[in-house]
Amino acid sequence: MDITGAELFVKALKEEQVDTLFAYPGGQVIDLFNVLYGENDINIILPRHEQGLVHAADGYARSTGKVGVCLVTSGPGATNLVTGIATANYDSVPLICFTGQVPTGLIGNDAFQEVDIVGITRSICKYAVTVRKREDLAQIIKKAFYIAKTGRPGVVVIDLPKDIQRAYGSDEYPEKIEISGYKPNNSVHNEQLKKAIDLLNNAKRPVFLIGGGVNISRANKEMLNLVEITGAPVITTIMGKGVIPTTHDLYVGNIGIHGSYAANKAISKCDVLFSIGTRFNDRITGKTEEFASDAAIIHVDIDAAVISRNIAVDVPIVADAKIAISKLIEKVKPLDIKIWVEQMKEWKKQYPVTMKKDGITPEKIMQSINRIFDKVIIATDVGQNQLWATQFIDLDEKKRMLISGGLGTMGYGFPAGIGAKIGNPELDVVVISGDGGMQMNIQEMATAIVYELPITICILNNGYLGNVRQWQEMFFDKRYSSTCMRYRKSCNVKCNAPTECCPEYTPNFIKLAESYGAKGIRVTDEKGIIVALETARKNRKAPTVIEFIIDREDNVMPIVPPGNALDEMILEREDN
Repeated sequence: MDITGAELFVKALKEEQVDTLFAYPGGQVIDLFNVLYGENDINIILPRHEQGLVHAADGYARSTGKVGVCLVTSGPGATNLVTGIATANYDSVPLICFTGQVPTGLIGNDAFQEVDIVGITRSICKYAVTVRKREDLAQIIKKAFYIAKTGRPGVVVIDLPKDIQRAYGSDEYPEKIEISGYKPNNSVHNEQLKKAIDLLNNAKRPVFLIGGGVNISRANKEMLNLVEITGAPVITTIMGKGVIPTTHDLYVGNIGIHGSYAANKAISKCDVLFSIGTRFNDRITGKTEEFASDAAIIHVDIDAAVISRNIAVDVPIVADAKIAISKLIEKVKPLDIKIWVEQMKEWKKQYPVTMKKDGITPEKIMQSINRIFDKVIIATDVGQNQLWATQFIDLDEKKRMLISGGLGTMGYGFPAGIGAKIGNPELDVVVISGDGGMQMNIQEMATAIVYELPITICILNNGYLGNVRQWQEMFFDKRYSSTCMRYRKSCNVKCNAPTECCPEYTPNFIKLAESYGAKGIRVTDEKGIIVALETARKNRKAPTVIEFIIDREDNVMPIVPPGNALDEMILEREDN
């Protein structure tokens, strides 16, 4: 039977078991929305901005393990997805973005709302294509879902011209697909695995370095089993945090620019570094020539292109993390490394990650979240709020965290939390954001209201773009250039000393929340933290915004200064 391309689009979504579509209408996708009208099997979510839409689809995908699916119109609708596409692709999130396009006969003529979205996104996604023939539509959609979720997951962009949507053709949708030249690796090279096991079994100071790839492969149970068999300590990137419970006796901490003393020191002193699912980016390596300089490095990753790209490794293993870890479990043995493990514990005890001050602090806020929420998804924004969350939030199989790691996208946290709540309605969702990042997609408060999402939104308000301000304080002689969020035209442009005389903050987050229909709470002292969080958790009908007024110049410590090795950290502020 012949059906339109638009009808085939909806059929394809159903065949791929898509239950949620994040979509914003427009002229070049009106035919698709017409077919979706009254559709009962697909939950259509209408965010308030396309960037909020794609971040919500990202949060949905990360939290459920399903493919996130977006639909927007051509031109500005498509270009508004660009930041979210890059965000998801950097963090290996399976996402498919359908964009409307002008009819094929007008492509290249600068038609109204025409952009070459395939050309724009080709370098920031896994695959991008414009459908040029109606007979290719089914194969392209099937191909998109297969590419998005296999190998290293990523984003696929499908550009759908309006005439393709309207054209009639076969209603057949393929059950499977073969793609020439694309063969994701589903095995482990036994000889390389043997080399890795031999190194590990003979190590005196081994460390597992775990990245986001292990979380993506859902290999948490297997990784915990491997750790407990070997007895080797575990260090994580911020994307890998939560792979094993952060309260586990063998968990050392996060590595990197804001990593813990114990974790960074362990990397510098280990003799075997067994890395799984990380790209060794500059945020975790510090001075590359001194990174794990005394260690034999084993690197397991599903993407062959990232192995030895940033750090030369001794044993490369191209494999899915879960498959590789399962194979390792069969061969490894308990290690005689008691002295080394005790050294880790001594470093943690001697140099804990903590904020030594009275009153309301980010550490106390995070510890209170740990106490109140026992089964939760936490979505962070980017900046100091994110870094404090990765330092102080406890994660395990019941507590997961969604963050923009590779791109570091401000404005990500709130819509990602919305997507997570839509995908996991039975779970509590907590958003942790700074005052700057919160304003980048605050219009999505309307989305949370209309879909009746009881999300707890924690805004850490210090009146600054805090992460940049911290660098300005520490490395640019306190030249607070364009980072004060209280700045008014009448202020001294060279001000670097906030006082009680500073202008009021704009906006008033409590009144703004209430104007949308959310509950707003402002917390200015330590005693109010628990009360506010408990109140928010009991509010099951709408979002709750909690504005925590924190010290305007709190810093994230420790920090590795630019150009330093990981073990050359500043542990605390000089004025402490």
